[in-house]
Amino acid sequence: MKIIRFIKDWTLIIAILTGIAAYFVYTAIPALQPTHNFALKTIEVLQPLLIFAMLFITFCKVNPKKLRLCKWHPWLLLFQAGTFTAIAVALMIMPKSGLRIVLEGAMICLICPTATAGAVITKKLGGNVNHITTYTILINIITAIFIPALVPYVHPNPDLGIINSAVLILGKVFPLLLLPLLAAILLRYLSPRLHFMISHFSELSFYLWAVALTLAMTVTTRTIVHANVSLSTELGLVIASLISCLLQFWLGRKVGGIYNDRITGGQSLGQKNTVLAIWMGYTFFTPITAVAGGFYSIWHNVINSYQLYQHRKKEEEKTKGR
Repeated sequence: MKIIRFIKDWTLIIAILTGIAAYFVYTAIPALQPTHNFALKTIEVLQPLLIFAMLFITFCKVNPKKLRLCKWHPWLLLFQAGTFTAIAVALMIMPKSGLRIVLEGAMICLICPTATAGAVITKKLGGNVNHITTYTILINIITAIFIPALVPYVHPNPDLGIINSAVLILGKVFPLLLLPLLAAILLRYLSPRLHFMISHFSELSFYLWAVALTLAMTVTTRTIVHANVSLSTELGLVIASLISCLLQFWLGRKVGGIYNDRITGGQSLGQKNTVLAIWMGYTFFTPITAVAGGFYSIWHNVINSYQLYQHRKKEEEKTKGR
């Protein structure tokens, strides 16, 4: 039990280090060189499948009757969609901007949906699980709309027209973000017993997330090693992800606080599905853009760790006071 507890407490660090080490060990073995292309294509298939599975299990836990639309939801949705659109328009106006890659990294960090584990952290901090679950569903819908609508203009595919690019992106994003929700709803009514069983597989979702994060960090490491961009651009992505993370946690808590839902607002806007962010980076933008999602994963988990520490400290003080 102690070993399992240790692994759960340090999953982020273990997954990141394993992903980085796996890349260097794998590429250092000459006999495995012929398998490199196959391994990359396998990861490209596995990543969206893992994201789909995590979202599906998460949505199976959702009780539609307990979902609540809050007054702060539209404001945070407007912020995510608005900032994503504003940067997209800026890049359309200035297509040759030297900050293009950095701004694309910021776009990913801003539009990325709430993490599947967001409800777990929110509950531990004393927030409202139903409110963040509702927001998670809403932002998945917004992301599924805005990514295919704007990315073809921001990062056009030279081999495809705008319409074809949009349809291609929609075909990748829609099944990934919305089908898990639809499948979970259908399963609830078509097979309640199976739905009940899946909804209680919380451990499975945890281990899927660990595997997905490990693969994401392997891809991110490969991207950094093979990147043909300057060090300043890579540092720019790191800084953009940090600013995006701090801004969204702060704004979420600020807006949520106006409606007496400070913790939930902060987690809804600040805690991201970074595995999805990394996937979006190397799938729809320049591969190096995925670095922004990789570092956002570090920043938001550092903030969460600090928040959980502060919360435990307050609870211990209350206990002593009694």
